[in-house]
Amino acid sequence: MKDGTLLFSGIPYAAAPEGSLRFRPAAPVTPWTGVRPALKFGPAAPQVATGGLTNSAAVRWSEDCLSLNVCTPALDGALRPVLVWIHGGSFRTGQGAVPWYNGNRFALHGDMVVVSINYRLGALGFSELSRLGSGFETSGVNGLLDQIRALEWVRDNIQQFGGDPDRVTIAGESAGAFSVCSLLGSPLAQGLFHRAIAQSGAAHHTLRKATAERITDLFLESLGIDDPTDLDSLPVERILDAQTEIVQRLEDRSGALAVLGELHDPVGPFYPCVGNAVLPQSPIEAIRSGSGASIPLVIGTNADEATLWGYGDVPEQRLHEVVQAYNASAPLETLRAQRPKAATDQLMIALTTDFLFRIPAIRVAEARAGFDTATWMYLFSWKSRAFGGRLGATHALEIPFVFDNLDRAGVDIFLGEGPTPQALADVMHRAWIRFVQGDDPGWERYEPGSRATMRFDDPCELIYDPDREEREAWDGYR
Repeated sequence: MKDGTLLFSGIPYAAAPEGSLRFRPAAPVTPWTGVRPALKFGPAAPQVATGGLTNSAAVRWSEDCLSLNVCTPALDGALRPVLVWIHGGSFRTGQGAVPWYNGNRFALHGDMVVVSINYRLGALGFSELSRLGSGFETSGVNGLLDQIRALEWVRDNIQQFGGDPDRVTIAGESAGAFSVCSLLGSPLAQGLFHRAIAQSGAAHHTLRKATAERITDLFLESLGIDDPTDLDSLPVERILDAQTEIVQRLEDRSGALAVLGELHDPVGPFYPCVGNAVLPQSPIEAIRSGSGASIPLVIGTNADEATLWGYGDVPEQRLHEVVQAYNASAPLETLRAQRPKAATDQLMIALTTDFLFRIPAIRVAEARAGFDTATWMYLFSWKSRAFGGRLGATHALEIPFVFDNLDRAGVDIFLGEGPTPQALADVMHRAWIRFVQGDDPGWERYEPGSRATMRFDDPCELIYDPDREEREAWDGYR
């Protein structure tokens, strides 16, 4: 018992994906007898720290990474709603054991069970190797399949921890939100969750199979191996080195596009790919066809997502290069008209925020509108005071508000000096609790006619079709 809740850490939900299980679907964990300690978080998936405020430090990692953590108010047999959190990190970094994701206050304030998970990342989780034959069919989406295995564990075991397997909400931020929307579109995930929350991530963030296969060609070339079966015995550090080389080589300078000759996909290398049992088609197309229509969804973005990657002074030529990569001449023209005093760095931030986050989120809400769905949209606009205010409402800033964790380690760096914005955290935390408990989050549903959007700021207010002209400028882009 800690801070009024019980925490069970490092529970394995699948076998270690190493050796002959590397690049294969997660296998069942070997049962144990007696009492297994659950006092220490399991290691993260193998990864390389990439810098920045959210993933600048190396973490303890191992290929034996498929574990989860459960925070619960009690082991009393009550059937409480369950929140399963999927961490972000561009599908290359992150772990469930991050202080910002501490679910203690959700468990206490909402009388719910909170689960956080690890899953395979980068080349180990998303290399498209299906050409190698039996056992590799899902290699390009094994990270997503790990998440499905974790949800199966929740279905089969969460009642022992005071949770209700029939009231499961999945939630995530950034790559975690990409995962949420991918699971909405996956036939293998149907029935494993009943509500969903996607924070700063939507359903366009996958690779076409042709792009993923080309990335694999370059990956194997970088490893310098002739026999692909050698992948099972390579030191994992060598795989991470090759992964880093490919990312640096292929990602567009915006960090947004995998550029391979004529193949341009709106994400970087080692993202989930389509054309397999997990994702037979792109998640957005699946959602347009009705996949996940019965799942109530909260989806939204932050007003200044792209400041997290920091552009500084942006030459006009650099802005022009990104506009060409995004095929976004019309949106840029509209931005200039709507923000005549904006400098090139401000235009870059707005353009990239729209391209990667806001417009894809709107597309998901629009895709669901033709069905009997329940969708709520939000916009987080509270501006950080850190670094002279340059971050604004940056990517990931909403997480400690949602979890009511403004006092956790590292959050103060994001907030900046000044009064703690606890009132806003209270509002967001309560809204997420209402939703996980089975109610609406507290504002009007999103419909194409009204485009109702809750703006979380000081003060909060319900707005309709924010930045309409800029949204409409993207209408020709899919």
